This record gives sequence, structure tokens and C-alpha cells, in this order.
Amino acid sequence: MAHKIIYRTPYLLSPLVFLTSGLLSPLVFADDTSLEVIEVHGDAQNKHLALGSTESLLSDLGVDFSAAGGVSNLPILNGLMGDRVKVLVDGAEITAACANQMNPPLSYISANQVTSYHVVAGVSPVSAGGDNIAGVISVNSIAPQYTQNSDLAWHSGYVSAKYSTADNGRNFGVGARLASNTLSVNYQGSFSDANSYEDGNGDVVLDTLYRAQNHSLTAAIRDDKQQVVVKLSHQKIPYQGFANQYMDMTDNTSYGVTAQYKRAFASSEFAGQVNWHSVKHDMGFFSAEKIGMMPMKTDAEDISSQLKWRINLDNDSSILLAQEYYHYSIDDWWPSITGSAMMGPNDYKNINNGKRERIALVAEYESQNSKKLWLNTGVRIENINTQVSEVQAYNTGMHMGGMHIGPSDAIAANTFNAGSRNKTDTVVDANVLINYQITNVDELQLGIARKNRAPNLYERYSWGGSNMATTMIGWYGDGNGYIGTPDLGVETAHTMSATYTKLAKDDSWRLSTNIWYTDVSDYIDADIVRNFNSSGIDGNSRNILQFTNVDAILYGAKVDLSASIYQSEQLGQWQLKANITNTRGKRDGNSSTQPLYQIKPLQTQLGISQQVGNVENSLLWQWVDTKTRVDNNRFENQTDSYHLVNLSSKTVWDAFTLSVEVTNLFDQYYQLPLGGVSIAGFKQDNATGFTQLAGQGRSLNLALSYAF
Repeated sequence: MAHKIIYRTPYLLSPLVFLTSGLLSPLVFADDTSLEVIEVHGDAQNKHLALGSTESLLSDLGVDFSAAGGVSNLPILNGLMGDRVKVLVDGAEITAACANQMNPPLSYISANQVTSYHVVAGVSPVSAGGDNIAGVISVNSIAPQYTQNSDLAWHSGYVSAKYSTADNGRNFGVGARLASNTLSVNYQGSFSDANSYEDGNGDVVLDTLYRAQNHSLTAAIRDDKQQVVVKLSHQKIPYQGFANQYMDMTDNTSYGVTAQYKRAFASSEFAGQVNWHSVKHDMGFFSAEKIGMMPMKTDAEDISSQLKWRINLDNDSSILLAQEYYHYSIDDWWPSITGSAMMGPNDYKNINNGKRERIALVAEYESQNSKKLWLNTGVRIENINTQVSEVQAYNTGMHMGGMHIGPSDAIAANTFNAGSRNKTDTVVDANVLINYQITNVDELQLGIARKNRAPNLYERYSWGGSNMATTMIGWYGDGNGYIGTPDLGVETAHTMSATYTKLAKDDSWRLSTNIWYTDVSDYIDADIVRNFNSSGIDGNSRNILQFTNVDAILYGAKVDLSASIYQSEQLGQWQLKANITNTRGKRDGNSSTQPLYQIKPLQTQLGISQQVGNVENSLLWQWVDTKTRVDNNRFENQTDSYHLVNLSSKTVWDAFTLSVEVTNLFDQYYQLPLGGVSIAGFKQDNATGFTQLAGQGRSLNLALSYAF
């Protein structure tokens, strides 16, 4: 089925690529109706071989991931992770509702549901999203398709399946669409199930098993000037192991509603959106690979609205005015355990009636002053309020030998309740982006931005003082414990970026180089409060840390090359792609130049692909350097350099698509530089210490899709 796809001119400061419906193209903003439109006609049928986590899609765009659960890895952009990266799912914000961020936004959408996605690292327009200092990742599943007929009838569908040997992984996807010239109805579903995977030595990497399913139903109606879309979503994760956390996910059940409205006027366009997302999240233990008895529960809700009005000043310039509202509420409590003197008789109230509210005003100007010069500049003002109610420890203390022993959690609760638990910040973001076409084959992009992120509720209001309570907090996978700081300040980042792109006159190759520098005031790091050793074995120490503001700098460089290297009728078309990325980050101050946590070392990739008729083959080599720059406060491990080789082949027969892939061809054992430590392994045998989490060994992956 051939249909129209709309591409729009990009406004990025880094050499990124965008994929939509199976076609390779420049980056587009599918939810922005004001940019220049270039219509591309052709066969854009998605064969839906992308199944499981969206990580497989975004990694190709330069996004790194901090290891967590099988579908819950945390994205990293330019060395910044977690909430510092703004993630939008169909334009909506979903907050990670967990002390370990086990349910980050990207975990709520599977790869086969994604119709478009883009990444803006570092300098981004203020309209792309606020409350971040690293950049914006946007994934979209809403893409209504219509026919020329007035009657609602069958439009298209697909079924797909994938199997991987390293983890006995099974992934299934299904989609179905009905459409007329004014109405479109689309269902997308997925199911994933995997055992704990094996590393390059053939050993099981404990507690990496998971099971998940996602469903969405989208209905859209339009006329010649406007469109209304409503999407319903549901997720169920009955279990997901987290090898580098002290607990696992034992349930994550969510429901969501997104409603979008767009209308075109003579010289302007209006877009409005409202979102609701609710989740019930449980933590505990479900597998013999990591045992325990402590339960934790979280109920959370996101409600937001966005109103955008783009006014065309003339044929070459426009102004965007927007108002955004975000309200997040959460209750995080740990039920008492009957018969336990330590974990009872009361429920432990970790985040009680927590709220985080943001109100934003945005003004952005965009101009194509000439065929050579493009400008984007804007200002975003946000008011951010965080607050929680009084908390409660398991008990007020224990009596031993006639003496009252007050545990640190009871004392910490009293201190926390007596202090201020309500804080409001007003922040200002601003950016200037310039794209200058030097010649037909030379392009220069320059940008500067000021961006802010207010602390999340756990960074400010995690109040526990005991070893047990503090080690339940943190999304770093490092085995340490964390304490919040109620008066923690807002992170403010000033970023500069420059990209130079050179094209061959015959389009046979493209070279892009990007450098960037970020200076962060009040970067949220952590300082040591005390040390503890739960095993009593030398070398097994961990730290209790408290969130604190420091100054930090991050900088890096990227080089991307793509080239057509050979073409013949017999051997087809051969393409080469190569890139190299280096990132550095450290505390900035007179007394410390300590490296920041989880900064990936130098990495390179080299890929060769061949297209012969309906067959596409590829060979990919990846090399990652030794990691020696580590955060000693967190006992971050060093890792050795490693290289991986992947082979793949994809064949299309009409409606069928078959893919065969071998990852880590030589079955190399390696440790993940961003993997954290194996707490599951430590709990099974603490004599091994806190070893770095190992990567996946060789895996044969088979996938088949049928589109109809």
C-alpha cells in the first residue's frame, strides 16, 4: 500500500538520522505542522520487524542506555541520564513512578508501536520540551491514515514474531487498521517474554528475565481543516528482573488517554493536547535468582495539557506561542510485614501525597531569512512546585534490655516532618539555533542554550536514614544508598554546539562532525555520608550518599561518515557507515575534578551493508575503549575494552519479511560500561563482591512479519 509521508526540514545541532515507516530520511517533527513540508510519495509499508524495547531503535541515533530491566533501560544523551533527558510518548510526559525508576517513559511503548521517533541532543528549541538539560527524545505511535472512500473499511494489518537464543526471548506484535476518508481506527499490541540471558562465557546473568505486554487503540476523525485523535493505552508487566537493584518489579499496571486536536487557519495553526496516565507499581521478589520478602508499592498519576498557536508572519517566518501544564502525584509506601520487628507494625510512608506541578509559557521565533540561513530562537518560563506530606517509619523504636533504641528511620522521619516540604522554583530556558548553508555541499550549524531541570521528588524528599531504607533509593545500579535534600537547587546548564557537514557533489558520501560543551551549575550529584559493609568481607563496602548540588562540565565530539562504496548489477549496492564518539564529564571546582558517574568511554562503529534486489545484508563492528575514568564516591567499576561483531540479513517476499541476525558473533565476554553492578550475583555469593554487570553473549535472532 503506497501512501504519502510528510517530511519536514530539521533543526538540529547534531548529525542525527530519523526513521519512519521503514524509510531512511532526515529528521522530522511529525507533531509540528508549521515547518516547511516536503512531500515524499512511495512504498512506506512497515514490516514491523522491530519488536520489544524501543532501545533497539534509539541506539542507532546515538542514544546510550544505563542498564536496568529488560524493557526499562534508562536513556543517556551526551553523558546525562535519567530525568535529565526529556522523553515524550506521543507528545505526552510520563514520569518514572519508582524509587529506582523501574518504569521510565520508554518502557510504556514497544518498538512495533512506534511510527516515528526523533532525538535532539544538547541544544534544542524551547518548544521541543522543558525541564531537561540533556535533550529530548520523542517517540510517536499516533499516525492516522485515511483512504479515498467514504465507507469505513479494512485498511491494513500485520502480525510479527521474533525469537532470540541468548535469553530464549519471544516477542510478538500485531496491528490492525480500519479507515475511510474521514475516519481512522488503529490497534497495536505487543507481547515480550525472556529468561535471564547468558554472557560470553555461557554463564547466566542472574535476574535479567522479564515479561511485558502493551496495547493501544487510536481513533482519528478529520475534515479539510481540523483533526481530532484519541488514543487509549494499557500496559501490564507481571514481572521484570533488575540485576543491579536490591529489588525487582513484581507488577506494573498502567492505563493512559491522549487526546489531540489540530486546526488550520488562513495564516496560523492551533494544536491542543491533554494527557492522563495512571500506574500501580509493585516491587518485591519473584524469582529464586534473587530472593527476599520486602514489598514496596507505588500509585502515581500524570495529568497534562499543551496549547500551541503558530502564527505565520510571512512566507519565511513564524512565531509560536504555547502554554503547558503538568501535574504529577505519587504515593510510595512499603507495607508492614506481619511478625517483623524491624518492618512493622506500621506501613513505611516513603513519599506521602507527593506532588510535582509545572506551568510553562513558551515564545519561539523561526525564520528562513534566505535560502542559506535558518534561525530559531525562543524563551521558556516555567514555575515548578514540589511538595509532600508528613512521612512515617515502620516503628518508633525498639526496646532492648529496658533501654529504648531509636532506629535512624524513626529519627529521620521526625526531622523530615519538622522541616520544610514545599518548594517553588521559577526557571528560564532560552536558545539560539542557526543553520547556514555555506555552499550546496557545505553546511554549518551553531547553537547555544540555557536549560534547567528541577529536582525530582526522590532527590528532594527521600528521607530514610538506615542502610536498608537508603539502599531502596537510586536509579544508578551501583549498590549504594541515597538520601534526599529538601532544599536541593535547580540544575542550570549552558550548552554550546557546532556541527559541520560536508557532502560529495555526486551525493556518494556525507561527513558530519559535531562538538559540544555543557557547563552545569548546581548539577545534582551525591556526597558521602558514611560507609557500610553488609557482608563483612573486605572490598564489599558501599556508601550512603546524600544528593547535593555541585558544578560540573561535560564535553565531547562526534564524527559520522556514510558513503556509497560499490555498485553493480550482480553484487548490488554497497554502503559504508562509520562513527566515533567521545564524551567526558567531571565535577568542576577548585577542590575536585572527580569524573561524573556512568560516562561511556570512547566508542566506534563501522558498518557495511549490501542491497541486492529484495535482500539486505549487513556487517557491523563495534569497539568500546577501556573505562578508567570512574566515580569513586559510588565505587564505580572500571571495565576493559571490547569489540562486538553483528551479522544480519533481511529478505522481503511480497507481504512477508524474514530477518536472520547473529549478535556478538564471536561470543565475547564483556562487561557493560553503563551496566552498574550485579546485586543479584552479590546476593547469591557475596564473596564475589560487586562485579560489573556482564553483557549478552552470542545470540541467533530470527524474525518473521506478515503484512496484509
